[in-house]
Formats: sequence, structure tokens, C-alpha cells
Amino acid sequence: MSSTRAPIKLAVLAGERSGDLLGADLIAAVKNAHGGPVELVGVGGEAMAAEGLNSLFDYQELSIIGFSAVIARLPQLIMRIRQTARAIIAAKPDALVIIDSPDFTHRVAKSVHAAMPDLPIINYVCPTVWAWKPERAGKMTAYINHVLSVFPFEAEIVARLGGPPVTYVGHRLASDAGMLAAAERQKNLRREREKTPQGERFDRPTCLVLPGSRDGELKRHLLPLGETVRELSNRCPDIRFVVPTLPRLEMAVKTAIRNWDVATEVVTGEASKWQAFSTADAAVAASGTVLLELALVGVPCISIYKIDPIAKLFTRRISTWTAALPNLIADYPVINEYFNESVRPALLARRLERLTSNSNERRDMLTAFDTVRDAMTTGEPAGKPAAKLVLHLIAEASEAPI
Repeated sequence: MSSTRAPIKLAVLAGERSGDLLGADLIAAVKNAHGGPVELVGVGGEAMAAEGLNSLFDYQELSIIGFSAVIARLPQLIMRIRQTARAIIAAKPDALVIIDSPDFTHRVAKSVHAAMPDLPIINYVCPTVWAWKPERAGKMTAYINHVLSVFPFEAEIVARLGGPPVTYVGHRLASDAGMLAAAERQKNLRREREKTPQGERFDRPTCLVLPGSRDGELKRHLLPLGETVRELSNRCPDIRFVVPTLPRLEMAVKTAIRNWDVATEVVTGEASKWQAFSTADAAVAASGTVLLELALVGVPCISIYKIDPIAKLFTRRISTWTAALPNLIADYPVINEYFNESVRPALLARRLERLTSNSNERRDMLTAFDTVRDAMTTGEPAGKPAAKLVLHLIAEASEAPI
């Protein structure tokens, strides 16, 4: 493409690490597809910074989950919403892309839309209207021009709920090089494990322990997970435990597992995480995107989550039948889920013991994971069709080719 293309200015907002990665992929794809200068404004993390974004503030301030945490930090959140909206309005971008973190990004989008009603606003990662407060779908039409969906089941649901147009672009994980390499190595391990006699435990199995990526999740999950590790170690003395975590959480995790009385390895960084996934026989993980990562690589797992105490008061408003993404994609219960009082270490240990054996449960789960992987495969990186749609909306708004 010619470098004489007119410059465009793109506002991008991401409030957590997964959104930062999606935003970076999108920015790179927009640059490639546009072929001219792309100026950035907004909020993001390290990945988006590598693409040239100078974040308005440290996006880790927004990594809060649960009603208690949101209420406690509401004044700071309101201040950041106003700051971000003002900065975007002053920058006069050609489009605004908001990525996940709806408590922050959607409030900014509403303020920006009020001041710039003709600005295309694209929501990358559909809010979970299929799980919580479905009325949000219809309300989004007032300020969202288009939704870029990362899951194949969302477009039909949002349309039925009267929401804005939705395009399924795929998920960045489905084409992630680290994930694909880990999945290939996991296939080799799977073939070796299938040589184990039916029903017998594997020799020196490896179990991943994934407590979550937020401070509150660590506080709620590490104690019952430690008890699960001890129980499983007593039942399977040769089992190995690995905890992949983020660098900023490494010390907190290491401090907590000192009380586990079981040798446990802690690894940080993307490369180490995918290496751990590639050699794992099973995993216990806090509910979230990590379950999809495990499914795509092919690691049998169970899901846990202890909900924020105040959030328990609102659980009756949850409308989805499952919180596990692989279950939603497969449309049947693939991964067992344990919430709140159901997070019982003795039960979790016995379930993991079955997954570290050549059992029917393990084989059935791996077969289902193959189905999930097929459904998530689109043939191109998600950033490419996402960038194409963003540029199309900018061109429509300007009524001129860009």
C-alpha cells in the first residue's frame, strides 16, 4: 500500500490484560490494512504501548472485579472515566474502539457519543448479555455502532435481544503462536498417555493450578486450592504441581503457597505459561478466559470460583446456564464447575485424580475440546477482519476512502 494514505486517529480503550492483547492485535492489523499513518489515543497496557499507544494512565487501576471492589474504588473509577472521555473528545479521533471492561469503557463511550454523535464507536468483545443483564443489548444501540464478537454464539443472541449489529471475527487465542505450539506438543503427550492401561493413573502426572489474575481472586482461591493440592498429593504422591501466574502476582502467589507443604513450582511470563500448558495432564482453574486457553491447548480441567461476598446477593440475576466458555461454545457441559460452597478440596482432588488417569471422563473432555477448537477456528487472525470493519466504519463516517 502507498504510504501517502491520509492519516487516521484511532482511540482505543482496554481495561485489563486480555483487552490489551486484543487491542494490540487490532492496532497492528489496522496499520497493515490502512497503509498510512495511524495515531493512537486511549488507555491500554504493555502490548498496546508496543504498538505506539501512550496510555492516559496505568490501566491496572481498572483491574477490579466484584461489587465490593467496584464500590470501594468508585470515586477513582468516575475520575478516570471523566479524564478519558475528555481526552478522547479533545483528540477528535476518527473512531473509538472499546474493549471489554464495560464498567469503564461503556461509560466513556456514552460520554464521548454525547459530545461526538457522528463518531463511529465499536465494541470489541461483546458484553456478556447472554449471562447477565440481557437488557444491556438493546441499550447499546444508543451509542454503539457495531460489535466485534469473539465467540460464535453471540451474534444470534444479541440480534434476538435487539442489540446493535454484531460480526464474529474470531478470538486472538485461536491463532496465537504460543497456543498453537503448546497444542501441538500436548497432542504428543496425549498420544503417550493413551498408552496407559484403561483406568490407571499416569506415571508422574503434572497438574496446573490457576487461581486467577486479580488480587481478590487470589485471596479467595489460594486457600482452598492449597487444600486441594495437599489432598491430591496424598492420593497421588508422584504428582507435580505448577502455578503459572503473572509477574506482578508472583510474590503474592509464592508467599501463599509456602503454607501448602507440597512442592509447587511457580512460573511467570507467556512463554513459561505455554510451556507449562504443553506438559500438563490436568488443571484446576479459576473461571475465566484461561478455561478457553486450556481447552484450545487440550488440557483437561475443572473450574472453580468463589464469588465476591456482595456479588452473591445478585446471583439470581445471572441468566446463563454455565460460566465456562468451552461449555457455551460446545453447547453442553464439558467442564465441571464448582462455585462458592461447592469448592470442596476433597471433591476437587478426586475429580483431578480422574483427569490424570486414562479415564472415560478425560477422553470425553478431550473429544469435546476438539469440537471447541474447530468452532473457534476462522482461518485468519481475529485482528484482520476486525481491522477491516473498523476502517469500513471510518470510511462510511467520513464518506471518503481512507
